[in-house]
Amino acid sequence: MAELRTDRLILRRWRDSDLEPWAAMNADPEVREHLGDLLTREQSDASVSRFQAEFDRRGYGWWAVEVEATGEFIGFAGLDEVDDDMPFTGVEIGWRLARSAWGQGYATEAALTVLAHGFDALDLPEILAVTTAANLRSQAVMRRIGMTRDPAGDFDDPTEPEGPLRPNVLYRIARFAPPLVRG
Repeated sequence: MAELRTDRLILRRWRDSDLEPWAAMNADPEVREHLGDLLTREQSDASVSRFQAEFDRRGYGWWAVEVEATGEFIGFAGLDEVDDDMPFTGVEIGWRLARSAWGQGYATEAALTVLAHGFDALDLPEILAVTTAANLRSQAVMRRIGMTRDPAGDFDDPTEPEGPLRPNVLYRIARFAPPLVRG
């Protein structure tokens, strides 16, 4: 699948023109607050290469998110296999947007479309979401898209040193959960 569409967004494959705004996002301390160190341009570009390779291999992954009305790249949203070093397995939903796109409902809109794709097109039985315990914005999006926190699944990220990025929370939604609430 090349792209997904919402009322306002296009979730599409990455383009070379996305590299500069993506690098700017990865160099923004507020965008990276719950993600760890800032990325260099080289690291940022390498992440897009990985995203593209994983998408080609699996048929899903991290789509670039574009505002349809303006053509502006504002971040990513999509699905990824849970890393091997995590204390659980499955497919995880995620999103990351530029600060200029915060507070406009774009994360929720993109995530609802990604969930529908995961359940309808990929026939996934469950989709997970993970974030730091302190990332209240992402947790709010998780709740808005119908996910439920699984306190028994909360964990300390084994890849992070002691500090605010180590405690993480786990959210889940099953394929046959009640209908998603849009908004």
